[in-house]
Amino acid sequence: MTVNKVDLRDTRRFGALFLDYLEGRDQLREFYGNAPEIANFRAQIEAKKFPAERRKILCQALEEQYTDLPLTDQVKNNLHLLAEANTYTITTGHQLNLFTGPLYFIYKIVTVIRTCQELKAQYPSCHFVPVYWMATEDHDFEEINHFRFNGKKYQWETDQSGAVGRFNLSDISDFVKTVPGAPEFFKTAYRQKDLAAAVRHYVNHLFGDYGLVVVDGDDHTLKKELSEVIRDDLFHHTAKSLVDDQSGKLNELGYKTQVFPREINFFYLQDNVRERIEKENGVFKVLNTDDEFQNTELEALIEAEPERFSPNVILRPLYQEMILPNLAYIGGPAEVAYWLQLKPVFDHYHEIFPVLMPRNFAMVIPDHLQKKLEKTGLAITDLFQEKHGLLARMAVENADHKVRLNGQVQEMVDLFERIRVQAENIDPTLTAHVAAQQARTRHKLETIEKKFVRAEKRLQADRLRQAESVIDQLFPNEGLQERTDNFLDFYLTDPSFIDQLITHFDPFDYRFHVLGNG
Repeated sequence: MTVNKVDLRDTRRFGALFLDYLEGRDQLREFYGNAPEIANFRAQIEAKKFPAERRKILCQALEEQYTDLPLTDQVKNNLHLLAEANTYTITTGHQLNLFTGPLYFIYKIVTVIRTCQELKAQYPSCHFVPVYWMATEDHDFEEINHFRFNGKKYQWETDQSGAVGRFNLSDISDFVKTVPGAPEFFKTAYRQKDLAAAVRHYVNHLFGDYGLVVVDGDDHTLKKELSEVIRDDLFHHTAKSLVDDQSGKLNELGYKTQVFPREINFFYLQDNVRERIEKENGVFKVLNTDDEFQNTELEALIEAEPERFSPNVILRPLYQEMILPNLAYIGGPAEVAYWLQLKPVFDHYHEIFPVLMPRNFAMVIPDHLQKKLEKTGLAITDLFQEKHGLLARMAVENADHKVRLNGQVQEMVDLFERIRVQAENIDPTLTAHVAAQQARTRHKLETIEKKFVRAEKRLQADRLRQAESVIDQLFPNEGLQERTDNFLDFYLTDPSFIDQLITHFDPFDYRFHVLGNG
């Protein structure tokens, strides 16, 4: 497998806030802690003083979460290492996608694993454990109820509601049968009791040999650590003012913000319910239910059953960092962008802000497309250009005839400049008329040139069709492959696919990885 790398700006697929952060622009320096460079992890390690009692709680919770799952030696070792004071985690989080969902889910975890490997080489006296935080409490089922494989959409229909991790899998078997060539480990995963258990099972199968530890935050023991934050948010709404101020600063710099805090940033979580909590006339109400609480009732509930409270996007990152000895969070562009809104929340609660690292971005060019690509003569960087403009450029560059009118247009400009001088000498009011005629003539020449290009494209139809076919397959629906295609598109023909990614991804090289066999 070969790797070509393209600067992220050159792909024209990423927003200004994300790119400016990666490039270390001075105006963003106050919005994060240590920059995402391997040398900065020494300071991050020194700053992350994780209490021994929290380690003990984390290890106990994970031991219970892994009760029914066969462990690889690597996972078993990492679970033991988490009890050690010199062990740290590198974490990514993601939804419970069916059959792993889009490719970038795989890329996130591979980046986490590779980061741990690189850090171990750089800081051998410490241990680094890769962690996948399952978004079990998320309730947006429509975002995860489908995936695209071999150009076709597969979708699971169920009338369940609430936190998706708690969804019962009794009615999923018919859906699983519709997926052609589904590996046995997926079938076994979807025979588990709920969606959280299923995802833990298939992720453990795919990444257990690399020691990946899966964490489920929907846990009574772990939520106890969040109790004071729950109280503060429900009764004092601290996070809202902090994030609003930070967001305002970003807006003043011209950046668009990703997330918007509420006065209360917790959902009420129970059985098939995950609904927002709002305070109305002194009473806390759970939207779309009949549940309501007085202050004292909520206080008692926080103490006895903190798992009833589910943090939203504003406070989930804080929860994660409170219960893990974590050094870095690895995410996509939108995640990195919204974490930049959250640093004041971490400062307020005296938690160390993690290093924000982008996941590796990648596109895989299969053998059959690699051969077609070579025939087109296109370079890797060409693929990221706007398609129709690229095809027009190809037609011009490969034309047997002169297609562009650059010389003729310049001759026209020079001619009209002489006419303008002559008109100004005769009557200055005529210069506007000359300028209008010049613009009209330029437009007509450009129209002729476009017709020349279209004619040339017809003469080169086969070559251009082949190029367009390659581009459409590598950029489905004109989007990035990693956001649409599923890893089964590659794993079924190459079971070493993940191993190949582990070999070729460089977590500290923030360029777009293009993987091929050419």
